[in-house]
Amino acid sequence: MLIQIIALLIFVALFAIGAVRGVQIGVLMLVGAAGTGLLLTDMVVEDIIAEFPLDIMVLLAGVTYFFAIAQENGTVDRIIDWALDRVGSSAVLLPAVFFVITGCIAAMGAPLAGLVMMPVGMQVARKYGVDYALMGLAICFAIGAGGFAPTSLYGIVTYSTARGAGIDLSPYVLFGIAVVTYLIMLVVAYFMYGRSLFGRNSAAAVASRAGAGSTEAGADGSDGTDSAGTGSAGTDASSRISRGSASATKVAFGEGDEDEALFDSSSSEHTDDSAPFTFVQILTVIFMIGLVGTVVVLAAIGKDPDIGLLCFMFGAILSLVDPKTGKAALPKIDWSTVLLVGGIITFVGVLQNMGAVDLLGQGAEAIGSPLIAAFVLCVVGGLVSAFASTTGILAALVPLALPLIAAGGVPGWALIAALGVCSAVVDVSPFSTLGATVVATAPVEDKPRLTRILVKFGMSMVIIGPVALVGGLVVPAMIF
Repeated sequence: MLIQIIALLIFVALFAIGAVRGVQIGVLMLVGAAGTGLLLTDMVVEDIIAEFPLDIMVLLAGVTYFFAIAQENGTVDRIIDWALDRVGSSAVLLPAVFFVITGCIAAMGAPLAGLVMMPVGMQVARKYGVDYALMGLAICFAIGAGGFAPTSLYGIVTYSTARGAGIDLSPYVLFGIAVVTYLIMLVVAYFMYGRSLFGRNSAAAVASRAGAGSTEAGADGSDGTDSAGTGSAGTDASSRISRGSASATKVAFGEGDEDEALFDSSSSEHTDDSAPFTFVQILTVIFMIGLVGTVVVLAAIGKDPDIGLLCFMFGAILSLVDPKTGKAALPKIDWSTVLLVGGIITFVGVLQNMGAVDLLGQGAEAIGSPLIAAFVLCVVGGLVSAFASTTGILAALVPLALPLIAAGGVPGWALIAALGVCSAVVDVSPFSTLGATVVATAPVEDKPRLTRILVKFGMSMVIIGPVALVGGLVVPAMIF
């Protein structure tokens, strides 16, 4: 038992050191897995390397490559412009519209790609009198919801790890649970910060903030033009803002300067609104639709589609059609996440091999109630994720939940889904990337208020999330 405890302490220590020092946790985990396996067990190097999840690597690399091509050839930005051109001037609908657009972008492999909409949304919120807290939360919620799509990072890590352990968690069920959870959170956010929008037309909303518009514009780095124009003018302004999203998109895909994207998004080169989609962009959109359709059809007929290989296939075709963008997309493959997830899962595999994970199962049984143990696990996931990488937490905690599932009494698919969502709903905290971006893109005078709101909202979700997910998902699954 002493050796297993030492191995668990090494695992936790490496995770903490990597988070505090800003070192790639995956690198530390790979080294730690090798050292622990060779020194504390009878495993050989080949056994340790075999624990690396090659299937997840192909999945993550394929998805991020395909959607990096879509970003590089301008399809993502064109879709944003096309959608915003069709947004009406009703202020009450704007957060919901941004939720839908951002969720679609986040579903394209990298959830943080949805951050491209944050500077856009904040400036639109200023022009239409929408509370910055409501707009920021709507975009954060959309990133979380889209991130659990079968084609995006949170979903891939969660359901792939579950299936690797023999738990039949449908990626569509996981996605549906996440979407419903975040929609409920959006309704709550509307109730808390958007009640004044109902029954108030956008013209009145803009007029009510016309006096503050130029002041806020100077504070947040925008152009300072009069925001009290007609609805049509406001929509044109939001479209102009959206064209500044290219730099933020590059940041989300690991390229470019973050400060430039967050604070100078409105200064990008303008393009012609009426310019049609190019042939390559149309082909990319067709492949996006084809990817979703293929996955749905194959799943419906009982097949297990390999999303990574499908993305590589579509990416290869686009590279042949446009070699320049295909080459430019290669550096944007999310190798850092592949390394992060691979390193953690490799170490967890070593822990499983030496019986350390079973030791955790015995600890869960000692609690006496599987339901309480599930609740505690979800709270731990949320609390740690509020300050650390959500992807890393998912890769670490999902395997560590397996002993509790094996002990019986808790349906595996329900617990894994609840654990995954609980680890993500806290990301509105200003201590995480999403919450920090909300504060960073808001006017200076609103930053203190937003920070207070996001701290309260994010930290409350550490408890509210597990109560809602365990009570609304795990308990019914146990009963029925």
